[in-house]
Amino acid sequence: MDYQPTLFESGVPQPLAERLRPRDLDEFCGQEHLLGEGKVLRRMIESDAVGSMIFWGPPGVGKTTLARIIAHRTKAKFIDFSAVTSGIKEIKGVMENAESARRYGRKTILFVDEIHRFNKAQQDAFLPYVEKGSIILIGATTENPSFEVNGALLSRCKVFVLHALSAEDIVKLLKRALEDERGFGGQKVEIAQDLIAAIANFANGDARGALSTLEMAVLNGDDDGQGGIRVTAQNIEQCTSRKSLLYDKKGEEHYNLISALHKSMRNSDPDAAVYWLARMLEAGEDPVYIARRVTRFASEDVGLADPRALSIAIDAFEACRLIGMPECSVHLTQAVVYMSLAPKSNALYMAYESAKKDALTQLSEPVPLVIRNAPTKLMKELDYGKGYEYAHDAKDKLTAMQCLPDSLEGRRYYRPDGKGEEGEFKDRLERITEWKKRHRKDD
Repeated sequence: MDYQPTLFESGVPQPLAERLRPRDLDEFCGQEHLLGEGKVLRRMIESDAVGSMIFWGPPGVGKTTLARIIAHRTKAKFIDFSAVTSGIKEIKGVMENAESARRYGRKTILFVDEIHRFNKAQQDAFLPYVEKGSIILIGATTENPSFEVNGALLSRCKVFVLHALSAEDIVKLLKRALEDERGFGGQKVEIAQDLIAAIANFANGDARGALSTLEMAVLNGDDDGQGGIRVTAQNIEQCTSRKSLLYDKKGEEHYNLISALHKSMRNSDPDAAVYWLARMLEAGEDPVYIARRVTRFASEDVGLADPRALSIAIDAFEACRLIGMPECSVHLTQAVVYMSLAPKSNALYMAYESAKKDALTQLSEPVPLVIRNAPTKLMKELDYGKGYEYAHDAKDKLTAMQCLPDSLEGRRYYRPDGKGEEGEFKDRLERITEWKKRHRKDD
């Protein structure tokens, strides 16, 4: 079952991403939370104590590469299994060979890419061999394994979450590709640093995609007349068909576009909001970054005028985090259009900013004794909690008890403007405020 190239394949140059595939942990880029010095997965690999595991993460972050490094490091037989073309018969054949190898003291690592594509019967066929230790199963998936992998199999595997690579990680990979003999190190390639950064930003965490873009750009680069190749912005635009990718995600244009999106939603203009959203996504902006800003908008600019806005924003955030581009573009569109059409209120934002000002200038204000906890006898003797009124015991579920420090008595931070559903909150707050005034006078 070990893969052998055919006569015809042996003469075909491998893609750049395959040629540059890291050979050991020192060449592996990213996943510091798992592979940094002293981290759990690195310790397991270095001590040859690897068990069955599942790598969960977006495309192009090194799931297959990491499995091959583990196989090489542990001197195990590595079998790359297809979830699409292999049935139960093929699975059992491989398992029997692995069991035979185990009797002779040889480990077998079975790597299953896209393990979520296996049906229940196929996954069940692995189970007895994983239990006996005939194979070390390493599955890779872009889907949440909690939903896609059988519980019995999942319980016997350690799940490691791999993150999308940062733009800085990908820039390092691209520079290595330009310098390494396995890449373009034997050629004279001229490419500006800002274009390397643009490719890295456009890749959106996918190392394989970034290397493919670089390879295409170099192969279609301009002859500099001296035996070298010059890669221009036009070359990259042609290779990606996206002129908008050439913007710095940390520069002015980045902030201009997110500002345009925010202000379009605030101005209840869904068409403009969707346009600015598309500008950013098609330029390679991180969808999770946009989702964070939309989530902020849901409370800052909509708030209790439509309490559902926050739930919709968080749902879109989760969709972006779990499935990524291009699929999550429609989830962000749904959230952006909803925010644009929702009634607006900045009362929550103004409430916090006002309270923050007092909190920062009156840091020494003590918590009133009446609302302090009194878990010890001494605290009770010091009147902690004395006079506390439990609202649930009151007829109206309200008391006139003062909860602010004396110096801030009567201060109002939350001032609802009554737009949308916030009108109901405004009416209720006014009734509560009036009730408390009346009962304090009665006291």
